[in-house]
Amino acid sequence: MLDSKPRATSDLDASTNVALHLDGLKHAYRGAHQALRGVSFTLYEGEKVALIGQNGAGKSTLLLHLNGILKPSAGSVSVFGKPVVDENLGEIRALVGLVFQNPDDQLFSPRVFDDVAFGPMYMGLPEPEVRRRVTDALASVGMQGFEDRKPHELSIGERKRVSLATVLSMNPRILALDEPSAGLDPRARRGLINLLQELPQAMLVPTHDMHFVKDVFKRIIVMDAGEVVADGPAEAILSDIELLERHGLEGV
Repeated sequence: MLDSKPRATSDLDASTNVALHLDGLKHAYRGAHQALRGVSFTLYEGEKVALIGQNGAGKSTLLLHLNGILKPSAGSVSVFGKPVVDENLGEIRALVGLVFQNPDDQLFSPRVFDDVAFGPMYMGLPEPEVRRRVTDALASVGMQGFEDRKPHELSIGERKRVSLATVLSMNPRILALDEPSAGLDPRARRGLINLLQELPQAMLVPTHDMHFVKDVFKRIIVMDAGEVVADGPAEAILSDIELLERHGLEGV
C-alpha cells in the first residue's frame, strides 16, 4: 500500500519526454535476499528526483540497474525508450552517467585529465574531440586548470567534482549520483548544490541528506524494504513527518 500516490503523467506537460522508466523491477541477491520488490516509476527529461530511504532500502541496488551493472530478477528498465539489455549497453552507458558515492571508486588514473578522458577515448572519439570534452566537462564542474593534478592529492569535494566530470565528458542525458553530498564540508556542499541546480540533465539521486533534498529537488521517491512507498512533490513529502518517521527518516 502506497503512502502517497505516484504523480500521474497527466500532471506534466504533454511534450515532456520520458527519460527513464522502471516497470516492476525486482532483484534478488545470492542467498535469496530480495533487494527490490517490484519497483515502478518514471523519470522525465530534465527532472531532478531525490531517492530517499533507510540503509538497506534498495536505493543503491536500484541505481546499479540503470546502466546494466546489475540485471533484474524480474521487471524491466528502459532509458529513453531503449531497454537496458546486453545488446544496448554501449548506448545505455553513454546515456546514463553513474557517479559512485566514494570518488576513489571512480578515479584510477595518474592525472585528472586521464580520468575525464577515459570515457570519450573508450568511445573511439578523435583526440581533438576528447580534449574538447575534457575541457568542457572540467569547466562545467569548476575544475578547469586541474588537468595535470593527481586525483589522490585533491580534497574530497574536488574529487567528487572530478568524478562528476568523468561522466559529463560522455554527454549523458541522465545523471545517477549516489550520496553526492556525503563527506562534504559546508562550502563544498553549497558548491555542489549550486552545480546540480545548474546542470540540465535528468537526475536520480539517492541521499540521506534531507537538507540537500530540500534545497535541490522538487520530487521525492521514498523507498523502504525494496519498495516505493511514496512518490510526490518534495514539499508535501518533507512536511509529512508521520510518513517519514514510519519509514525511519527524519524531517527538516
